Amino acid sequence: MPNKDIQVSEDFIRKQEHVVMWLGNALARVMEARRAVDGDAREGLESLIKTYRTLESGLIYETRPNNPYAADIQEALKQAIDELRKQLTETSGMQTLRDTDILGSLVFLQRLELQHGNGRRRGRAFFDFLRTYFPVQTPPPAVVA
Repeated sequence: MPNKDIQVSEDFIRKQEHVVMWLGNALARVMEARRAVDGDAREGLESLIKTYRTLESGLIYETRPNNPYAADIQEALKQAIDELRKQLTETSGMQTLRDTDILGSLVFLQRLELQHGNGRRRGRAFFDFLRTYFPVQTPPPAVVA
């Protein structure tokens, strides 16, 4: 399992549920729009996770996948993160979403892909899982305390 060093506990998921739901919904939407497969999602998530890992070290380095579907997924997730930050800032009046919370949420989605993907080259089992468990319309995010 990749990113074993990142702890994603039940407590973390409970506290960051709105972030996970927001990102899962964005991932499902872009996969639907681009007709992307699970491998594209895996690659897009991995490149965004690498980008957030470099942010932790103080460097700003964006990893971009060569696969255009994965690159679209990565870009859509980045836009979703920016939108979530903007909404949370407007709601609370301050920046409440930390990079470590985003990284943990992305790793959780990556682990879901590994668990629910069927491993086929053109498989969409993870996408089917996303459509089932992540609602199409996500309500505005709750303020993180």
